[in-house]
Amino acid sequence: MSWIWNPDGDAPKPPTEDNMTQDPSDPTRKVTKKAANQPFLAHKQYKEKQEQEHLAWLERNREREEKLARGEEVGPAEEDPTAEQEVGFLGLLKFIVYLILIIVIAGKFFTGSFLWEYDGKWARLKTYWPQNGRLFSETYLATFDGRDPAKPLYLAIDGDVFDVSSSSRTYGPGGPYHHMVGVDAARSFGTGCFATHRTHDLRGLTDDELRGVQHWKKFFAEHKTYYKVGKVLHHPIDPTSPIPKHCDAKKEQKGHPTTGNSNPMSHSKGDSEVPIREEL
Repeated sequence: MSWIWNPDGDAPKPPTEDNMTQDPSDPTRKVTKKAANQPFLAHKQYKEKQEQEHLAWLERNREREEKLARGEEVGPAEEDPTAEQEVGFLGLLKFIVYLILIIVIAGKFFTGSFLWEYDGKWARLKTYWPQNGRLFSETYLATFDGRDPAKPLYLAIDGDVFDVSSSSRTYGPGGPYHHMVGVDAARSFGTGCFATHRTHDLRGLTDDELRGVQHWKKFFAEHKTYYKVGKVLHHPIDPTSPIPKHCDAKKEQKGHPTTGNSNPMSHSKGDSEVPIREEL
């Protein structure tokens, strides 16, 4: 209850001499050693220590120069311990490595995945070490159609060969697209005639059909689990040979145009087409 008798509180005690120190920014005044001033005082002590080390280094350098002048043997020149170090290439590289480690560990902590649950093609080593230099003959490519369980499933489109083994239920024996592996059926990707257009011959296709071929070629190239393994070498097409007929008689009569939103990825049964969505 003392505050009732002394509402203004006790008068602040003046700081003692032991609790005072020189102001680092003004040598003519002193400041207290309270907690708020400690960072400035610590910086002052750091600068004083740096100055002492620099003076000691200058003295050692002077003594070294004198020994050299007298012809005495001396060691290598000492670098200034107080000189600011520039961040070089190794320092930058180290910073990048530490930053990546922090991001990876944070991803594991927050999402349970080092890659923050990213599962795209850039997370797979085969994207960075592609084995796309192999050359396949048409006969050799046909051996990767799933009949030999020890071999992967290879699908070719417009000369490029892709490994689609990750979707064995789709492209393997018994799968809806099993007829697409082991062969370059580029034409069927544009027309949807999988029974009759299992060929790389693209002659006579409309612009929409050619765009359809390129669309699916890009689809396989950018798929997160499929990857390119090489190219197939085709025999030259005889320009005098007949162009494969379209499986749809109406489209054949009209020059077989296709709609821009058509999905050629369908399974042909005889001359009819049954659309099937691919399992991505």
